[in-house]
Amino acid sequence: MTEFSGVRLPDFDTMASRHTEAAARLEALAQALHHELRGAGLDPSPAVRLRQLAGRATAQAEDLRRRQRMVHELQRRQVTFGRSTPAGSYLELPDGLEAAQGLLDGTLAGRAALKAADGDTAALAELLSYASRTGDAAFATTFLGVLGAAGVTRLPGALAVRLRDAKARGDAALLGRLSGQGKKALLLLSTALAKAADPGILAGLVKHGRAQHRVGGTTYSGYQAQALIWRAHDGRPPYSKEFMEVVGRDVIVHEYEQRRDAWAASDDALGRFFGGRRLPVADLAGALGLDTLLRPGTHLGAMTSSVVDDLFHAAKYSRETSQALLAHTPAGWKESVLDHLLTTRWDAARHWGDHAPFNELLVSATTGQDATSRKLAAELAKLLADEVRGAFAKSGTGNLEIRDRDSFDRYTPLSLPLARALAAHIDQLSRLYLNRATFEKVTPEDMSYALVLATSNDAGFEALIRAQTEHMRAALNTVPPVGLTTANAEHLGFTQADVKRFDLDGDGRITKDDVKEFLTDRIVEEARPFNHIVETRRQVLIAQGMDDKEADKELTTMVSDAIGLLPVPGATWASRLATSAFGELIGNGYEKLAGAAHDELADHVAQRMSARALDETHQTVRDNRQAVERLAEQMLATSMLNKGLLDELSGEGQIFATGASTTIKPYSQMSPQEYSEFLSWVRDKGGSSGMLDRFSGTLSRTSDVGAYLGLQIPTSGSER
Repeated sequence: MTEFSGVRLPDFDTMASRHTEAAARLEALAQALHHELRGAGLDPSPAVRLRQLAGRATAQAEDLRRRQRMVHELQRRQVTFGRSTPAGSYLELPDGLEAAQGLLDGTLAGRAALKAADGDTAALAELLSYASRTGDAAFATTFLGVLGAAGVTRLPGALAVRLRDAKARGDAALLGRLSGQGKKALLLLSTALAKAADPGILAGLVKHGRAQHRVGGTTYSGYQAQALIWRAHDGRPPYSKEFMEVVGRDVIVHEYEQRRDAWAASDDALGRFFGGRRLPVADLAGALGLDTLLRPGTHLGAMTSSVVDDLFHAAKYSRETSQALLAHTPAGWKESVLDHLLTTRWDAARHWGDHAPFNELLVSATTGQDATSRKLAAELAKLLADEVRGAFAKSGTGNLEIRDRDSFDRYTPLSLPLARALAAHIDQLSRLYLNRATFEKVTPEDMSYALVLATSNDAGFEALIRAQTEHMRAALNTVPPVGLTTANAEHLGFTQADVKRFDLDGDGRITKDDVKEFLTDRIVEEARPFNHIVETRRQVLIAQGMDDKEADKELTTMVSDAIGLLPVPGATWASRLATSAFGELIGNGYEKLAGAAHDELADHVAQRMSARALDETHQTVRDNRQAVERLAEQMLATSMLNKGLLDELSGEGQIFATGASTTIKPYSQMSPQEYSEFLSWVRDKGGSSGMLDRFSGTLSRTSDVGAYLGLQIPTSGSER
């Protein structure tokens, strides 16, 4: 909060002048004293101390002169306000110079904005000169205070109407100038508005947003004009949570109140006969036929946008603001905002096809690891599963069939944000299928229909595969290393209770048999979610008109060659052989990367290994099930190496070994042939074949997917 001090201007001028004069005299006295002391051969320290005092006085005098200039400028511009007392008249001045500058600039910018709203072209140019000041909180607060909620609403309306008139007259030069200035002015407004948390401003925006406004014979709602400000936002800074709770939520409720009767009429018999449609409320640019003339180039999207879509654009930049909109049930409603948007309003959302803002909002709100993200992700999965469930049935071959294409296509625009939400909560998906549990209100059957929609999108399928890959990697990391005992447990990052749990034969030491048992359990468990993701994707492709062989061909690999070629993230200990194989990466920041997010780790791996194809056969695999099996083999070999299962094996004579027979080349130095030989050696000598068979068998089983989707999937071509 900015503090203010009261000053009497004549007295303040006198104080500044005398302080400046005193500082100069002190400096002169210090110089004279220094000269006299040196001349007498005495210690000049007193003169040095006096000069330091003079320096402080000079700095204070300069500060007073800056404040004096600011006071006079504020008074000249009639920015300050004062009060009279028996002791004289006082002007109020912010204690900080930056705050005072913010008060001055914010006031002048606000006045310019008000004049621009009245059609003053020079004032619009003056307003834009303050664009660089929007990052200052004092400026933004003062600017909005001067402009007020009424001015915030009037300015974009005036800009839009002037642009419409220029377009109607065919004045291309004016049209181009107004479009450029309008975009910059809207961004300035949006940047300032994003900081708004003052209850008075927010309440005023709601009041004027709901009201009808008229400019040059054009009538529009305030929200239609304000929406142009929201769509201009660039996310710096994100809008406040308070803005979305007060203004954002009311925008959604207000649109429904305005369209409720029309939407209901479009669904009755007469409405269906005449092809009635649910229409959203267009923003003012759309209502005036301005297309994207007031929208920054990076935010183009559809030619026409709705008020609500513009709101989504402003809210998408922050998880907190996204959730403030979606995780809410308005007073008197029986459905949440998310439910409303996916059901009641969805046909209106499809009208102009401006899906990007809503999709990005969903991703922002659902992909965190907080409780609200999990709740919204589950609600999204449940709602969409219920909506698309009726579109599918069992075909004559027992595979998935699309019986109602329109019902399926209706929600395909949401397939990617749904996949991103499920990928972010892949642990919930895994527990759902492994334990027949629930994810909030989502059952395994619900999740299966949600996966049908999610895996119908190529990028969505890839996101799910990558997420499950990381889940598997983390699961393998929970397996103990060979040689773990109660004596070294703490050093290796385990507890004594862990040792007792992992020590199956009770000899007090984790043996190779113990490790193999736990590796087998983990790898089989991880095959189940992979199975649901991959087989569901295959069923979707078949339902879209491919036969089994075409579907297998279409299932191209979407998992990076490099995934699985690093030690399991989170590992803080590597076996003797692993230290050699991973030495380069461990020595170049691996420990820091071990806890990094998947995307960071994947980027690092890609940069390290993109120039060297470690496994060329992996690039030519045509079937995703084979790709996942290959991935599992790579990850299992890495884990066996890292956990010490290969330490006692001889690599003598092997092309992947170097120097001593027990030293394995770093992966990044292996040729494709050497890496292939290494995997074969692990299968034959390390005993991974049995584990891989168990993984493959679980991965190939189609009965679970068939049961949840009501199918009888043929075994030929799918279970291998």
